[in-house]
Amino acid sequence: MYEVLLAGGTASGKSTVARELERLGARRIDLDQVSRDVCAVGSEVCRRLAEAFGADVLDPRTGELDRALLARRAFSSEESTRELEAIELPAIGEELARRVRTAGDGVVVVEVPLLDRVEDMLYDVDEVVCVTCPLEVRRRRACGRGMDPADFDRRVAHQPSDEYLRAHADTVLDNSGDEEALVARVGAWWEERERAGWPRGGWARGCWRRA
Repeated sequence: MYEVLLAGGTASGKSTVARELERLGARRIDLDQVSRDVCAVGSEVCRRLAEAFGADVLDPRTGELDRALLARRAFSSEESTRELEAIELPAIGEELARRVRTAGDGVVVVEVPLLDRVEDMLYDVDEVVCVTCPLEVRRRRACGRGMDPADFDRRVAHQPSDEYLRAHADTVLDNSGDEEALVARVGAWWEERERAGWPRGGWARGCWRRA
């Protein structure tokens, strides 16, 4: 197994990269989806979130989590964000570890929204890939998809900066251009590692890290 952590902020193009890697043959694990799954209706995580952030974060008829309302409350302060993480992250970590263990051979890409929240994983993987994009371009893309500008700014305020991502990445994929250019970079990334035989372990991190 060749394990990759893929990170990038809101509207950076991270999901585009993940989809292309999946098309090329990687097994994709989306940490956002893992988060949604551990917050399934009736779960212990849901119960604790309702206690911490208000019963109305759960639909009274279906019990489903209103993630938009939860985000507004959880990201309103550093204290509330830490409370959210204390509830969600242990359960997410356990489920992620289970999925990686059962992923089988080949390339496994773990798509993470917040690289700084999974720093304990950085040296347990073969490569860290980060997608970067200028903030104003990201805001324009996000708002074009219907996101409220204030919501975008709140989310970004709690996400690692591009400078942080570059400092922790072995490979940085720039997405300041169009999608075609980004997909081409992903293809080149894949081909280079195929030629090298997908090197694993600590050597792989040193091999791909750019000076």
